[in-house]
Amino acid sequence: MTFRTNRKLLRPGMAFGVALCALLMPLAAHAQMLGDEPADASSDRTDTTAADDSAPARDRSGPRVEVIPYVELEQVLTADLNGNGDTVTFTSVAAGVAARVSTRRAEAQADVRYEHRIAWQKDVGDQNVVSGLARARVDVVPNRVSVEGGALATRARRDIGGSAPGLYVGDTSNTVDVYSVYAGPNVSVPVGEATLSAAYRIGYNRVENSNNSATVGGLSGDLYDDSTNQVASATIGVQPGVLPVGAALGVGYEREDVSLLDQRYERKWARVDVTVPVSPTLQAVGGVGYEKAQASQREVLRDGLGNPVIDNNGRFVTDASSPRRLNFDTDGLIYDVGVLWRPSRRTALEAHAGRRYGGFFFAGSYQQQIDSRTHLAFGAYQTFSSYGRRLTNALAGLPTQFDTYRNPLDGSIGSCVYGADNQGGGGCFDSALAGTTSANFVARGLSGQLSTRRGGWDYGFSVGVDQRRFKGRDLLGTIDLEGATDESYFASLSAGTQLDARSGFDMAAYLRYFDSELGNRAGVLGYGATAAYNRRFSRGLSGVAALGIYGSDQDNGINDLVASALLGARYSF
Repeated sequence: MTFRTNRKLLRPGMAFGVALCALLMPLAAHAQMLGDEPADASSDRTDTTAADDSAPARDRSGPRVEVIPYVELEQVLTADLNGNGDTVTFTSVAAGVAARVSTRRAEAQADVRYEHRIAWQKDVGDQNVVSGLARARVDVVPNRVSVEGGALATRARRDIGGSAPGLYVGDTSNTVDVYSVYAGPNVSVPVGEATLSAAYRIGYNRVENSNNSATVGGLSGDLYDDSTNQVASATIGVQPGVLPVGAALGVGYEREDVSLLDQRYERKWARVDVTVPVSPTLQAVGGVGYEKAQASQREVLRDGLGNPVIDNNGRFVTDASSPRRLNFDTDGLIYDVGVLWRPSRRTALEAHAGRRYGGFFFAGSYQQQIDSRTHLAFGAYQTFSSYGRRLTNALAGLPTQFDTYRNPLDGSIGSCVYGADNQGGGGCFDSALAGTTSANFVARGLSGQLSTRRGGWDYGFSVGVDQRRFKGRDLLGTIDLEGATDESYFASLSAGTQLDARSGFDMAAYLRYFDSELGNRAGVLGYGATAAYNRRFSRGLSGVAALGIYGSDQDNGINDLVASALLGARYSF
């Protein structure tokens, strides 16, 4: 996904570029000097099992550092097939870099692009477009201390009940520019027969609204600005074998600060976990502990008539003198039980259920490396989250070596990312980016991914369903959100092949449906497909021709259908 920006909105994109360079430059400089997957700092379960051998082994064939800068020149034509808008023609000048680092002690990958669109119509302004994705991990001390981080710049829907554009060219009134970055260390050291592990992560998320007059979920003033979230955890435990069962004690603290209405979320926990070996491939796990979680905010500033005050950016103004009010509060016992089944390096099943966040929760995953070319994954979840915390978790859950798809018509990064060479890992941002909101919510859903290579073709397929049930009575001082829900369903497919030594073909298609109870918004169906032919003419010069069609059908009868065509050339240095 990409975004259209003016000069003011370009500044966060520049900040993203700085963060991206800061993430990658030390890795390239120390590639020969600088492995293991770090602990998830957001998890409150204290793992007492052996290292996960279901993940594919890291490539030990030798250091690899690839940095490929490029420039592009493209001509794009976009036509509204419903007659609701104009045909838009523009020339695009772009520059980008694709980088990958893979050594025994470091892995990193980045894909970042800046584009300037020059419109041919007098009534259409020029556009600046920035998009990118990066992930990195460095073993500072092998098997002891690692540092990881990531960054994302993308464009997403603002109102889950509004239009669902698939091509971010022309009318982008229901879109926002999203920036996300996170980083943190992980430490694991032996203490006698036990292992002491600690992790810390800080994430920052920002949303730029290009059309301040629009509402989100029917809530005028609820325009997400920025947030900072932090998670710290520590665990000490022993593996099964040292004792008849594995045992661990863990503690943690999580906090998020949201600028809108000075919102704050805090969670503290302490728990004991036990792992009971049932067979060489099956383990029963369980844990019990204590948790305290609260979400609070200040009131909306009101004018002399009692109406909420909204600033020039379309957001509620905070009454700084008002007392902090609780919207969510839970304090008490937490517990869960589950199973871990790992019959081979290729297969892993994990499932947990119990009580957390003041109610029932469940989580599960299944990973299957079917063969050297095919990876299958399923996941189920229920958790208490927010827009910012969820986006950070989605970014942190991506592999450090990945394959993704860029739409050749607008340069946008696809919403799903797959582990490089079909070797597992990956994830989708569809649920995390479904619609901006400053409220906390219970998120539950199912998702699946399949990546494979067959007959010279690389395929990626993803499907999922997600529901957000909101918490916070009269959260924004204007509407009762307690118990309201929105839902999203998505499916996407990408495929590509090398036709010969110089040419290739790529395509992608998606289908998404969104439904929300907020503000009585209409359900929305979004769909689209893109096809592109690429040909290399010389060592650095290549060309591309692409076609695409995208639609958005709302239950209230408002429909959009757009077709686009592109001719372009790229020079890679």
